[in-house]
Amino acid sequence: MKQKEKLQKDLVGRIFAAIRGVGDQGGLTRQVIAEVLGLNKTDLAGVDFLYSQGGTCTAGELSRATGLTSGSTTTLIDRLEKAGYAAREDDPTDRRKQLVRLSDKAHARCEAVYEPIRKDMFKLWSNYNSSELELIERFLTEGIKLHGIGLERLRGTRFDSRAGKASSSPKTRKRR
Repeated sequence: MKQKEKLQKDLVGRIFAAIRGVGDQGGLTRQVIAEVLGLNKTDLAGVDFLYSQGGTCTAGELSRATGLTSGSTTTLIDRLEKAGYAAREDDPTDRRKQLVRLSDKAHARCEAVYEPIRKDMFKLWSNYNSSELELIERFLTEGIKLHGIGLERLRGTRFDSRAGKASSSPKTRKRR
């Protein structure tokens, strides 16, 4: 292997390790924030999505964002309502829909936990010029898209330890 190829392979390996580190750190951050807010990780996922959407979304959007079934999403919303973190509201543009709205209390708590993190990250990012930030954005956006494709491919797959390989579960296997 040529020196240039080896250097690139090493760099790609370090990037892969760093991205895994970001994912691991994100998981730990969610765990700590959930504890601080007195929520479980699923409820935090709902609150976090609502917060990221400006405080309002439909139950369907919340379901897609959290990966929960519609029944589990209903239970999630019930828990968030009971804890004072969210409320259901009629959609003013469509009588058939209901919106889920983040409460003022939840919004204030999210601001308190996320703002210091956001401030530190913005300080870091301000060290990069526009073209570097555009490259980073493209890298992350394309990585997220590929990761999503990989997750879809994995859904319904289970590892069979006896066979030593992954296979589709009967529920998701395509019929011929």
